[in-house]
Amino acid sequence: MTPSPAAGESAEDQVLDAAGELFYARGLQAVGMDAIRGASGVSLKRLYQLFPSKDALVEAYLRRRDERWRGVLARHVETVPAGPGRVLAVYDRLGQWFAEPDFRGCAFVNSFGELGGTSPAVAALARAHKDAFRRYVADLVDAAGAPATLTDPLVLLAEGAITTAALSGSAEPARHAREAARVLLDAAAAPGRPAG
Repeated sequence: MTPSPAAGESAEDQVLDAAGELFYARGLQAVGMDAIRGASGVSLKRLYQLFPSKDALVEAYLRRRDERWRGVLARHVETVPAGPGRVLAVYDRLGQWFAEPDFRGCAFVNSFGELGGTSPAVAALARAHKDAFRRYVADLVDAAGAPATLTDPLVLLAEGAITTAALSGSAEPARHAREAARVLLDAAAAPGRPAG
Protein backbone atom coordinates (compact mmCIF):
# COMPACT_ATOMS: atom_id res chain seq x y z
CA MET A 1 0.00 0.00 0.00
CA THR A 2 1.37 3.41 -0.95
CA PRO A 3 1.50 5.84 1.97
CA SER A 4 -0.46 9.05 1.56
CA PRO A 5 1.75 12.08 1.02
CA ALA A 6 1.91 14.58 3.83
CA ALA A 7 -0.32 17.60 3.30
CA GLY A 8 1.44 20.15 1.15
CA GLU A 9 4.39 17.88 0.40
CA SER A 10 5.78 18.34 -3.10
CA ALA A 11 6.25 15.47 -5.53
CA GLU A 12 10.01 16.00 -5.21
CA ASP A 13 9.80 15.62 -1.42
CA GLN A 14 7.65 12.50 -1.80
CA VAL A 15 10.24 10.95 -4.10
CA LEU A 16 13.16 11.94 -1.87
CA ASP A 17 11.37 10.63 1.24
CA ALA A 18 10.73 7.28 -0.44
CA ALA A 19 14.21 7.09 -1.95
CA GLY A 20 15.82 7.98 1.37
CA GLU A 21 13.98 5.24 3.19
CA LEU A 22 14.56 2.58 0.52
CA PHE A 23 18.18 3.43 -0.31
CA TYR A 24 19.16 3.51 3.36
CA ALA A 25 17.34 0.28 4.21
CA ARG A 26 18.24 -1.80 1.15
CA GLY A 27 21.19 -0.13 -0.56
CA LEU A 28 21.51 1.97 -3.68
CA GLN A 29 21.90 -0.82 -6.19
CA ALA A 30 19.09 -3.00 -4.82
CA VAL A 31 16.42 -0.31 -5.28
CA GLY A 32 15.06 0.48 -8.72
CA MET A 33 13.13 3.49 -9.90
CA ASP A 34 9.93 1.44 -10.05
CA ALA A 35 10.19 0.66 -6.32
CA ILE A 36 10.65 4.36 -5.60
CA ARG A 37 7.67 5.18 -7.80
CA GLY A 38 5.54 2.69 -5.88
CA ALA A 39 6.69 3.90 -2.46
CA SER A 40 6.34 7.58 -3.32
CA GLY A 41 3.02 7.46 -5.13
CA VAL A 42 4.51 9.66 -7.86
CA SER A 43 4.01 8.50 -11.45
CA LEU A 44 7.06 7.16 -13.28
CA LYS A 45 6.73 9.97 -15.83
CA ARG A 46 6.77 12.62 -13.08
CA LEU A 47 9.61 10.83 -11.28
CA TYR A 48 11.79 11.03 -14.40
CA GLN A 49 10.81 14.67 -14.93
CA LEU A 50 12.14 15.41 -11.44
CA PHE A 51 15.16 13.10 -11.62
CA PRO A 52 16.15 12.21 -15.20
CA SER A 53 18.26 9.26 -14.02
CA LYS A 54 18.77 7.09 -11.00
CA ASP A 55 22.22 8.67 -10.61
CA ALA A 56 20.59 12.09 -10.30
CA LEU A 57 18.22 10.74 -7.65
CA VAL A 58 21.05 9.09 -5.70
CA GLU A 59 22.98 12.36 -5.69
CA ALA A 60 19.93 14.32 -4.52
CA TYR A 61 19.31 11.73 -1.79
CA LEU A 62 22.89 12.03 -0.52
CA ARG A 63 22.86 15.85 -0.58
CA ARG A 64 19.59 15.91 1.34
CA ARG A 65 20.76 13.28 3.82
CA ASP A 66 23.95 15.24 4.50
CA GLU A 67 22.03 18.43 5.16
CA ARG A 68 19.49 16.73 7.42
CA TRP A 69 21.99 14.57 9.34
CA ARG A 70 24.28 17.49 10.11
CA GLY A 71 21.30 19.68 11.02
CA VAL A 72 19.97 17.17 13.55
CA LEU A 73 23.45 16.83 15.05
CA ALA A 74 23.95 20.60 15.33
CA ARG A 75 20.53 21.16 16.89
CA HIS A 76 21.28 18.50 19.50
CA VAL A 77 24.74 19.87 20.29
CA GLU A 78 23.39 23.42 20.64
CA THR A 79 21.15 22.29 23.54
CA VAL A 80 24.32 21.85 25.62
CA PRO A 81 26.14 24.84 27.18
CA ALA A 82 29.24 25.98 25.29
CA GLY A 83 32.47 24.20 26.18
CA PRO A 84 33.77 20.62 26.17
CA GLY A 85 30.25 19.32 26.83
CA ARG A 86 29.33 20.20 23.27
CA VAL A 87 32.06 17.91 21.97
CA LEU A 88 30.71 15.11 24.16
CA ALA A 89 27.18 15.87 22.96
CA VAL A 90 28.22 14.61 19.52
CA TYR A 91 28.55 11.12 20.99
CA ASP A 92 25.28 11.46 22.88
CA ARG A 93 23.52 12.21 19.59
CA LEU A 94 25.26 9.26 17.96
CA GLY A 95 23.93 7.04 20.73
CA GLN A 96 20.39 8.24 20.07
CA TRP A 97 20.84 7.56 16.35
CA PHE A 98 22.28 4.10 16.95
CA ALA A 99 19.22 3.21 19.04
CA GLU A 100 16.80 4.05 16.22
CA PRO A 101 15.17 0.87 14.87
CA ASP A 102 16.18 1.56 11.25
CA PHE A 103 19.85 2.38 11.99
CA ARG A 104 22.08 0.83 9.30
CA GLY A 105 25.31 2.72 9.79
CA CYS A 106 26.56 5.68 7.83
CA ALA A 107 24.68 6.19 4.56
CA PHE A 108 27.79 7.80 3.08
CA VAL A 109 30.10 4.91 3.94
CA ASN A 110 27.46 2.49 2.67
CA SER A 111 27.07 4.45 -0.57
CA PHE A 112 30.81 4.77 -1.04
CA GLY A 113 31.18 1.02 -0.50
CA GLU A 114 28.56 0.32 -3.15
CA LEU A 115 29.37 2.91 -5.81
CA GLY A 116 32.42 4.92 -4.75
CA GLY A 117 34.69 3.03 -7.14
CA THR A 118 32.46 3.58 -10.16
CA SER A 119 30.67 6.86 -9.42
CA PRO A 120 32.89 9.91 -8.94
CA ALA A 121 29.80 11.86 -7.83
CA VAL A 122 28.96 9.40 -5.02
CA ALA A 123 32.61 9.33 -3.93
CA ALA A 124 32.75 13.14 -3.90
CA LEU A 125 29.51 13.44 -1.90
CA ALA A 126 30.72 10.89 0.65
CA ARG A 127 34.04 12.72 1.05
CA ALA A 128 32.28 16.09 1.32
CA HIS A 129 30.05 14.75 4.10
CA LYS A 130 33.03 13.42 6.05
CA ASP A 131 34.98 16.65 5.50
CA ALA A 132 32.02 18.72 6.75
CA PHE A 133 31.71 16.53 9.84
CA ARG A 134 35.43 16.95 10.55
CA ARG A 135 35.18 20.74 10.20
CA TYR A 136 32.21 20.74 12.56
CA VAL A 137 34.14 18.77 15.19
CA ALA A 138 37.16 21.05 14.69
CA ASP A 139 34.95 24.08 15.39
CA LEU A 140 33.60 22.43 18.56
CA VAL A 141 37.14 21.60 19.71
CA ASP A 142 38.26 25.17 19.08
CA ALA A 143 35.23 26.63 20.88
CA ALA A 144 35.95 24.35 23.85
CA GLY A 145 39.49 25.73 24.09
CA ALA A 146 40.98 22.29 23.42
CA PRO A 147 44.02 21.80 21.18
CA ALA A 148 43.29 21.38 17.48
CA THR A 149 45.31 18.14 17.53
CA LEU A 150 42.33 16.49 19.27
CA THR A 151 40.09 16.92 16.23
CA ASP A 152 41.22 13.89 14.25
CA PRO A 153 41.22 11.45 17.19
CA LEU A 154 37.73 12.68 18.18
CA VAL A 155 36.47 12.23 14.61
CA LEU A 156 37.97 8.75 14.46
CA LEU A 157 36.20 7.85 17.70
CA ALA A 158 32.88 8.95 16.18
CA GLU A 159 33.49 7.18 12.86
CA GLY A 160 34.59 4.00 14.61
CA ALA A 161 31.53 4.10 16.84
CA ILE A 162 29.23 4.43 13.81
CA THR A 163 30.78 1.42 12.10
CA THR A 164 30.91 -0.69 15.25
CA ALA A 165 27.29 0.14 16.13
CA ALA A 166 26.14 -0.82 12.63
CA LEU A 167 27.93 -4.16 12.78
CA SER A 168 27.05 -5.00 16.38
CA GLY A 169 23.48 -3.74 16.40
CA SER A 170 24.20 -2.02 19.71
CA ALA A 171 24.17 1.62 20.78
CA GLU A 172 26.99 0.95 23.29
CA PRO A 173 29.82 2.07 20.96
CA ALA A 174 28.59 5.66 21.37
CA ARG A 175 29.00 5.43 25.13
CA HIS A 176 32.49 3.94 24.78
CA ALA A 177 33.52 6.60 22.26
CA ARG A 178 32.12 9.33 24.52
CA GLU A 179 34.15 8.05 27.46
CA ALA A 180 37.34 7.95 25.36
CA ALA A 181 36.60 11.48 24.11
CA ARG A 182 36.12 12.67 27.69
CA VAL A 183 39.50 11.18 28.67
CA LEU A 184 41.17 13.01 25.75
CA LEU A 185 39.50 16.30 26.63
CA ASP A 186 40.36 15.95 30.33
CA ALA A 187 43.98 15.12 29.53
CA ALA A 188 44.24 18.14 27.26
CA ALA A 189 42.83 20.39 29.99
CA ALA A 190 45.10 19.03 32.75
CA PRO A 191 47.57 21.54 34.24
CA GLY A 192 51.15 20.98 33.17
CA ARG A 193 50.14 19.26 29.98
CA PRO A 194 52.91 19.49 27.36
CA ALA A 195 52.11 21.95 24.57
CA GLY A 196 50.62 20.14 21.63
